[in-house]
Amino acid sequence: MGGALRSVELRSATRFFGRHVALYRCSLKLVAGEVVAVLGPNGAGKSTLAGLLATTLAPSEGEVVAAADRMLDSSELRARVGWVSHESMLQRELTGREQLALIAGLYGVASERVVFWLERVRLTADADRAIGTYSRGMRQRLALARALLSEPELVLLDEPTTGLDAASREVLWELIGDLRAAGRIVVVITHDLDAPPELFSRAVVLSQGRLVADRSGPESLSALYAAALQRVAP
Repeated sequence: MGGALRSVELRSATRFFGRHVALYRCSLKLVAGEVVAVLGPNGAGKSTLAGLLATTLAPSEGEVVAAADRMLDSSELRARVGWVSHESMLQRELTGREQLALIAGLYGVASERVVFWLERVRLTADADRAIGTYSRGMRQRLALARALLSEPELVLLDEPTTGLDAASREVLWELIGDLRAAGRIVVVITHDLDAPPELFSRAVVLSQGRLVADRSGPESLSALYAAALQRVAP
């Protein structure tokens, strides 16, 4: 596998969709053990940024560079990514246990990890119910377990708190703290400006496809966001 993932870097990454510039000359380096909040209004380029990091999109210009003991190509980076989008993309006819067992089989993960993750996201009691009967919060917790089952080193969470109840948010914050302690790279794309700032080592702000702020250390996300957008307001 080439050793543990040390960093992922966008170097002047630009992405066009036809004539539309979704992301323009974005340079951003993420290192192991960081949890980075990505903020910005709708259409700012946040999901495009995630797509480039996940290698599901290729930059139109610039590059995405990942490093472990050596440089990794896009397929090697993709194998180390866990991505949870705002749509859970679960198979509603399966039970929670069946869904995780299916993913475990694809990745060669031991069945004991299915049991572990069901417990970790507090779904053991509901593991044998059809996913279609789950609440939004339960589906999102299962999506988190599915993404983390293979122990990815780059974790991308796209609007993970949308529609979550208090219990599910607590599970999410705990998992993010655990991932940071384990040395993972975690990117949280969010509109939730009330998220605990101490969870994040950095926060960046996108506006109209451009990176307009990059701050380290705990800070109110709402204050950072407001100040960044005020600086770029016409």
